[in-house]
Amino acid sequence: MATLAAVDLGAQSGRVAVGRFDGERLGVTEVHRFPNVPVRTRETLNWDILRVYRDVLDGLRAAAREAGRVDSVAVDSWGVDFGLIDSHGRLVQNPVHYRDARRARAMDGVLARIPARELYERTGIQLMPINTVFELGAMAAEGDPALDTAATLLLVPDLMHYWLCGASTSELTNATTTQCFDPHTGGWATDLLERIGVPTRLLPDVVQPGTRLAPLSHAVAEETRLRDAEVVAVATHDTGSAVAAVPFRQPGSIFISAGTWSLVGLEMKAPVITDAAFAANLTNEGGVGGTFRLLRNVTGLWLVHECRRVWAQEGREHSFEQLVALAKDAPALRSLIDPNDPVFDEPGDMPARVRAFCAHTGQPEPVEPGAVVRCILESLALKHAQTIDVLAAVTGTSPREIHVIGGGARNELLCRWTADAAGLPVLAGPEEATLVGNLLVQAMALGEISSVDEGRAVISASVAPTAYEPQETSQWVEAKERFADAVALPTLEVGT
Repeated sequence: MATLAAVDLGAQSGRVAVGRFDGERLGVTEVHRFPNVPVRTRETLNWDILRVYRDVLDGLRAAAREAGRVDSVAVDSWGVDFGLIDSHGRLVQNPVHYRDARRARAMDGVLARIPARELYERTGIQLMPINTVFELGAMAAEGDPALDTAATLLLVPDLMHYWLCGASTSELTNATTTQCFDPHTGGWATDLLERIGVPTRLLPDVVQPGTRLAPLSHAVAEETRLRDAEVVAVATHDTGSAVAAVPFRQPGSIFISAGTWSLVGLEMKAPVITDAAFAANLTNEGGVGGTFRLLRNVTGLWLVHECRRVWAQEGREHSFEQLVALAKDAPALRSLIDPNDPVFDEPGDMPARVRAFCAHTGQPEPVEPGAVVRCILESLALKHAQTIDVLAAVTGTSPREIHVIGGGARNELLCRWTADAAGLPVLAGPEEATLVGNLLVQAMALGEISSVDEGRAVISASVAPTAYEPQETSQWVEAKERFADAVALPTLEVGT
């Protein structure tokens, strides 16, 4: 039996799990979970990356206690963010959070040097202010001394791998999220980066998902008691791992990896870089087995978590489950927001921003927590449906079902309302898709599984999805029209 340890770092929390594969079924046991809380100092929002690494080591020690012996270890995380390492292997500064405002301010300056259509043609990545290229562009424009000090740029999971085993590489699925990678050539778009003043000597070699990197360093092996474990670069972008775990029943099915973000997309054999894809702002991210994920980012359940945080500060503590229960009892389809409106980009008073958006668009303002959360969840369902329509139009396909994976798969309301809004069946699960995909690619690297298709067959045998059939009602048809009108209005100024 192969025994594997998966580290999954999310924007809200991280966890470590042990996977056991007996040749037919995969069992997953979570052994450690921890919060991931960014820190703002003066005007910069940073990740507390050393605290994260401390928790990774704690989780690996828990894996050793659970399993005794582990064959391999791998880390996945959110995309785009990076650490800089100097020539002595030391961290130059804490990685900057993708929601830090500097990136958005740098976007126009980068696009003045690299026109948006050219940047898209070369990278296939949607234009979003969170992309790595805009953080690098901001650093170069400001003459940030960190760029001169640094020897290597490592994306967050690659940084973890470096500390665990000393390997200094960038894995493909996460490299593609940066908008610094050229899928046509299979390498970094160095000429574009040079045009905005970014030193390309920082960029490490890119490796494929499933690459065996190195054994744990002696110090880490002794500290964690995982003395025989090898580090594997899986699909280190969490969505890449999650989609590897989708047990598709029909070709051309939609996936929604629902969590902090909702990643709504199709698995493709090649990137789709066309005028229509550019106009729709679709992204092409690398996948496992030579695939690409054609998708669009939708701001997801982070909106609910931010509301929950604000209410807790006001002395109104609610669990996530309590908020969903309150939403179920609130009036249906009363007020709708565009989750991707820039007003919702940064941390802040999210309930007030929801009310302001509704007032701006001539809708009733939700006040109580249940009404606010219902507004968010119904709006997410409608945004999912709208994005599916865009994907179908750009690719000329007719998706017949939707797979919802990740934490959102356990949210009955979000799954049911997504089915209703899209008019398509929803299959929810696996909830732990990112962990499962991470473990499957480790098993592929060790030769325990021969292909992604075989891995997905293992998942089908191990996990039974929950099915939601669409309930066609005139309410949802009318809501889709109102939602389209609200999305089309000019955006709000961020004032809260």
